[in-house]
Amino acid sequence: MATGSVQVTHSGTSRWRRRTAVYGTVAEALAVAVDGDVLVLAPGTYRENLVIEHAVTMRGPEESKDGPARIAPPEGVPLTVRGSATVRCLRIEGQDTAVPAVLVEAGSPELAALTVHTSSATGIAVRGGARPTVRGCGVRNAAGSGISVADGAGGLFEECEVAESGQPGVQVQGPAHVRLDRCRIRDAGGAGLAVSGEGSAVEATDCGIHGVRGAGVRLADRATAHLTDCRVSETTADGVTLDGEAVLTLADSQVHDIPENAVDLRSRSVLTLQRTTISRFGRNGVSAWDAGTHADAHDCEIHESTGDYPAVWVSDGATAVLESCRVHDVPDALFVLDPGSRADVVDSRIERVRGSAVSVSDGATARMDGCRLAEVGTGAWFRDAGSGGTVTGCTIERPRTGVIVTKGANPQVTDCAVAEPSEAGFYVSARGRGAFTRCRVTGSQGYGFHIIDGCRSELVGCRTARCARGGYVVGEVAGEPGPVLTDCRSDEVARPGADVRVTAADSPAESSDTAGAAARARQGESTLPAGAGGAPGGGADATAAGQPATRASAEVLAELEALVGLTTVKREVRALIDMIEVGRRRQRAGLKAASVRRHLVFTGSPGTGKTTVARLYGEILASLGVLERGHLVEVSRVDLVGEHIGSTAIRTQEAFDRARGGVLFIDEAYALTPEDAGRDFGREAIDTLVKLMEDHREAVVVIVAGYTREMERFLAANPGVASRFSRTITFGDYAPEELLRIVEQQAREQEYDLAEGTPEALLGYFEGLERGPSFGNGRTARQTFEAMVERHAGRVARLPDPSTQELTLLYPADLPEAAAVS
Repeated sequence: MATGSVQVTHSGTSRWRRRTAVYGTVAEALAVAVDGDVLVLAPGTYRENLVIEHAVTMRGPEESKDGPARIAPPEGVPLTVRGSATVRCLRIEGQDTAVPAVLVEAGSPELAALTVHTSSATGIAVRGGARPTVRGCGVRNAAGSGISVADGAGGLFEECEVAESGQPGVQVQGPAHVRLDRCRIRDAGGAGLAVSGEGSAVEATDCGIHGVRGAGVRLADRATAHLTDCRVSETTADGVTLDGEAVLTLADSQVHDIPENAVDLRSRSVLTLQRTTISRFGRNGVSAWDAGTHADAHDCEIHESTGDYPAVWVSDGATAVLESCRVHDVPDALFVLDPGSRADVVDSRIERVRGSAVSVSDGATARMDGCRLAEVGTGAWFRDAGSGGTVTGCTIERPRTGVIVTKGANPQVTDCAVAEPSEAGFYVSARGRGAFTRCRVTGSQGYGFHIIDGCRSELVGCRTARCARGGYVVGEVAGEPGPVLTDCRSDEVARPGADVRVTAADSPAESSDTAGAAARARQGESTLPAGAGGAPGGGADATAAGQPATRASAEVLAELEALVGLTTVKREVRALIDMIEVGRRRQRAGLKAASVRRHLVFTGSPGTGKTTVARLYGEILASLGVLERGHLVEVSRVDLVGEHIGSTAIRTQEAFDRARGGVLFIDEAYALTPEDAGRDFGREAIDTLVKLMEDHREAVVVIVAGYTREMERFLAANPGVASRFSRTITFGDYAPEELLRIVEQQAREQEYDLAEGTPEALLGYFEGLERGPSFGNGRTARQTFEAMVERHAGRVARLPDPSTQELTLLYPADLPEAAAVS
């Protein structure tokens, strides 16, 4: 039975009992032991099934050269404790996979420094109301779970390690209540910590769960847990998962290096995160699903996603709150989807996000209050009908686009500032709405407010400054009421909403609400045709009801020739048109016609007339019968590239379909393949576009445009795209003399005259302007003329009875400061 011996020290005072005794087996010693006795097991192997029913102390050698005291029966439970005993320094080895290695059935025993190395159903099982204290024990059980507590039991586990278990490391089934303090669970199977059943509860402090083959922490069926200063890492499934009305508080903890969701909750579960860091996750950092499910995060950090998914996902009616949190270095920060879903983001920072900081769709709602967003693709995107919420007191720095509203969404945006967007501060399209109150856009490389498709947005008290392509660009659609601007201001000369309001049914050249509108539409790109590029949801589409009939090719060519400068451009376009026309005539004569690829590459700086020439090119092809309609659809990267797998192909297809029978103009096409592509869906847009161009080669003409050097890189990196374009046309910067001619043209159209000496002053003015990468070309000429008109008005308004000459003459003194238009 045994290879060792057992010394029993009796604590009784009866004279007939010996004070000490030595027994050959543990069973013999236990048979005579009573409460208070001490049993010391010598080193050796005891192949017995021990049952302790008294409050005795049993211990093996704490340190022995001869090895441990091993309890290793061939079958059954090696150690059963039914009283408030103390058991220390034993090695427990079970070989029966149907029963536990250590079974605590009653009392409040203390188990310390046990090594449970077994192949059993459970390493340590606590049942039947027992409340043990387990300290410094190690459990290895490849056949089952490490520690199991159930049936109304509980217990305190301190500085224990569960390793290499075949099933969950620690399993708690309600009703049961367990405290874990400074414990380690590693290399478990199924879950590190699994808690289930009503009345089950776990409190864990300073615990680590690592390398689990499954979820790190799994709560289900109304289980509750409170984890403080814990670490969950390197699982093979979710880091933490809640289901079935489970409740978890995770405080001062870390969840990292998770291949799936760091924290996933469903089915009316509730999660509270406090001062917790979530990082390096493959799917969502936090994902909440189903009505009644709620996640509440305070002072938390979520960062460094390793996958292509949003950091926080809220859907199917779930709700979430992020307060004083920081989310950064992720593909997307927060997605809220479906009716009843809601997210509140308060006093939080969202930084370095490739896609959307906040995306709201499918009838969901979001509230953003006092947040700071920086270096994001889109600050907030309200995508479709029924989606809305509020954005209040937020700053968005260096985004591609600050706020996007599309497809019937209707958010309220108040007291927000967008600084240095690369495409637009606020963009509304595809029947989006939205109310924008006291919002500001500064330093935009594109637009300030860009509202197209006749969207019924309301702007009150808004401000723009230094917006390269216009502070307020509004595209109207016949029969639609369009946006309403009240008390909105810009550093541009003309009144917001007047100088930029271009009706989609009209040719831009015919819009002359204020000085220079017609010439501006023909001469540069500072005010684009209705709906021109810059943000998702649709692009410029000049095909609204009421589009004028196709003009004769001679008339359109005459307009092209009337443009200031662009000599090389005109020659290239004329040569291409000649090739197409001769080819048509040869076909009519029964001769072979050379194949002419009509797709073009336009390179050059902003404001050099690329959009205007693209529009005229489409009209010419329509007049020749090459295109059915000849309309222009202008898009850019954000019109084509989606934020998750599959959405890019859909957007690209939609843009291509809108351009059928006309011209698809892709501005800043090089942005589809950024140099730091990494996780980027621009390649998908290119691949989709190439296939569409091949499958529908007669239906659409595609023009890609952008800066010369960037477009050269773009074509070199995409030979499949480059091979489908017939030629590259370079648009040079306007010379000072050409800028002067543009101003003179605008003056004639608006019935102004240049006084003696003014042309010379203008020429010197243009020669002195600094020409950096953002030089406006035609836009600079337009802004200069409008500034002169404003200064003229300020001067003449003080005259009591100005003459006709005084009302029309512009003098050198009316020229603005150079910085005002550069």
